[in-house]
Amino acid sequence: MRKEKKASKRLTKKQLAEKLISFFQTQPDETFSFKQIFHALKLTTHPAKMLAIDVMEELAWDDFLSKVGESAYMLNTKGQVQEGTFIRKANGKNTFLPEDGGTPVFVSERNSMAALNGDQVRVQFMARRQNHIKEAMVIAILQRKKDTFVGRLRVEKDIAFLVTQENLYIHDILIPKKKLKGGKTDDRALVKITKWPDADHKNLVGEVVDVLGEAGDNDVEMNTILAQYGLPYKYPKRVEEAAEKISAEITAQDYAEREDFRDVWTCTIDPKDAKDFDDALSIRKLENGLWEVGVHIADVSHYVKEGDIIDREAQQRATSIYLVDRTIPMLPERLCNFICSLRPDEEKLAFSCIFNLDEEANVKAYRIVHTVIKSNRRYAYEEAQQILEDNGVVDGTGEPAPDPGKAGYKGENAEQIITLDRLAKQIRARRMKAGSVKFDSEELHFDIDEKGKPIRCYFKRSKDANKLIEEFMLLANKTVAESVGIVKKGKKAKTLPYRVHDNPDPQKFENLREFSAKFGYKLKSASTKGATARALNKLMDEVQGKREEKVIQTIALRSMMKAKYTTHNIGHFGLAFDYYTHFTSPIRRYPDTMVHRLITRYQNGGRSANKEHYEELCEHCSDMELVAQSAERDSIKYKMVEFMGEHIGECYDAHISGIQSFGIYAEIDENHCEGMIPMRDLDDDYYDFDEKNYCLVGRRRHHVYQLGDPIRIQVAKADLERRQLDFVLDDGRPLKAKQTAAEYAVNRKNDRKSSKRSSKSRRRK
Repeated sequence: MRKEKKASKRLTKKQLAEKLISFFQTQPDETFSFKQIFHALKLTTHPAKMLAIDVMEELAWDDFLSKVGESAYMLNTKGQVQEGTFIRKANGKNTFLPEDGGTPVFVSERNSMAALNGDQVRVQFMARRQNHIKEAMVIAILQRKKDTFVGRLRVEKDIAFLVTQENLYIHDILIPKKKLKGGKTDDRALVKITKWPDADHKNLVGEVVDVLGEAGDNDVEMNTILAQYGLPYKYPKRVEEAAEKISAEITAQDYAEREDFRDVWTCTIDPKDAKDFDDALSIRKLENGLWEVGVHIADVSHYVKEGDIIDREAQQRATSIYLVDRTIPMLPERLCNFICSLRPDEEKLAFSCIFNLDEEANVKAYRIVHTVIKSNRRYAYEEAQQILEDNGVVDGTGEPAPDPGKAGYKGENAEQIITLDRLAKQIRARRMKAGSVKFDSEELHFDIDEKGKPIRCYFKRSKDANKLIEEFMLLANKTVAESVGIVKKGKKAKTLPYRVHDNPDPQKFENLREFSAKFGYKLKSASTKGATARALNKLMDEVQGKREEKVIQTIALRSMMKAKYTTHNIGHFGLAFDYYTHFTSPIRRYPDTMVHRLITRYQNGGRSANKEHYEELCEHCSDMELVAQSAERDSIKYKMVEFMGEHIGECYDAHISGIQSFGIYAEIDENHCEGMIPMRDLDDDYYDFDEKNYCLVGRRRHHVYQLGDPIRIQVAKADLERRQLDFVLDDGRPLKAKQTAAEYAVNRKNDRKSSKRSSKSRRRK
């Protein structure tokens, strides 16, 4: 019998291109993976598959196809004109980001139409030149992201300028001298644009709205950071006046409509410098042997009515902002620090989750009710932690205090605190077993003097007292979400803002798996949320205390999606909760106030709220949360640079905390301050950036700088204007103490010239 032909005639590149074009054109709205394409075109051999991939790359280059992820394509049905966001970069490599989140496209400065970072623009794609990248030209600016900017004034004889700190534009903002509002050279100022660039004028023209003060002053610099992000640095007087008129009196009707918890032992546990106490815990033993634990939350919505002047301001702010040396509150001080704050020995109105727990901390019953409470004691975290440790608790082990015997526990209210800790640890253990991701958080803190100057810098780790509060807050948030989200089959859940957290990015998770494998760790790819979380937790446990711990933890965090607010519930991956919301901090977060109002409405028999309206509010709150976080990070950077400005020329042990194509970020082990070693200072070799493996690799000597590697650095420059620390590798060359930025630059330039001359001399020999 004759053997059948094993393979059909090999296709030429042109024939395969025609087949692929026809295949995609017949299914214009579909996305196809490599596997689907090979199967549809009957490409069974390895050479044919590789040729198909090459052809699809070329078709994508010619804009016939669009690449989706790393291994899928679809027909490019978009026209030559698109709308999206303009991203301005300091190095001139501006980009256009399509509104559907597609691949960024390069926009040269001459084709930018003076668009600024974040502007909504319309672009036209330019004809592709051979061997050149894809380019776009801005043809219309649809919406400016903002029209006020902050910076430093430079006043000259006939004209003044605003020098901005951000990647604004190639020119500074011109300010007519009569529009300076008294501002002088080196003052920080807020400027509003009155004239945008056009075909005849290249400069932005503006007028001073507010002079913030002299550069270098602590208050001025903190307000500058807020103004830079469009955040309020002053509270409107009319809103404060409205708050002053609110009565703090608890009426007879309030008492009649609420459960009375004034005689139940209650406490608050907060940071030692906190003034707004928005949560409290109560505990008592019930006759049936169960523990009743109350999670009591300040009843902000009782005082702030939807749509009033205070509510409109709170909604716009969406969150309190915590800079290094101050809090910018969401609510006026009279409300957040006095009327609503659950201060000790004062009767307060609260919205509470009351749990009946057995000895294993299982929830046997719960109720969500309005209450009146009276806190017996205000604890700082350190005080509560001391009580736990004085009674045998070893922080971080997850073990409760041992039985005290007949002597009893030591310390005031120790039994209540220790019981709450024991119950919280049992709840936490179950949460971790269910697949909650375990990342022990550390926060950078500064001790500052009366003038705002940092005198100490250190990391603060979450201890058992912090976790005690956290666990009961999580339980309350989860329970409130479930009370609305879980409905009988066939019924539709009412509108509620959820706090959601999506699964890790698949590609980034795969990168983590491959990277950790190089250190001998096996991270299993899992199909379910719980299994993925458990695999991550196992990895975190295995790397604990190892040299590679920081690098793997950093990459694991980067694989995580950002949590956000939405009315469309998808669950919370990080916490392993199917339903989760924010209920426990209405003094400092607007979504919590929204949840309080909706729960009250539904308890009174109200209909489901308008989903579209609340989704818009959720998007606004998510956006403002990110803006606030950016401002908080900038305040930390400023204090970090200010602190290290006293240590120019000093050397420290550090580790590589980040790697980019332009340099190495290093974190000092002693005080956790982070700076950058620019690529120009790695002058011993030419380094290539290996983005996938988070490292720089030298071409000649093959030296590798990898994320997490220990290095020795020298502090070279502290630039307060840019909030940036510059380090150099400690090679034994002393830096002149307190040298200026200009001196440092000249010295490094001379070093490089000398190195080049030596190299040429050696080659001649």
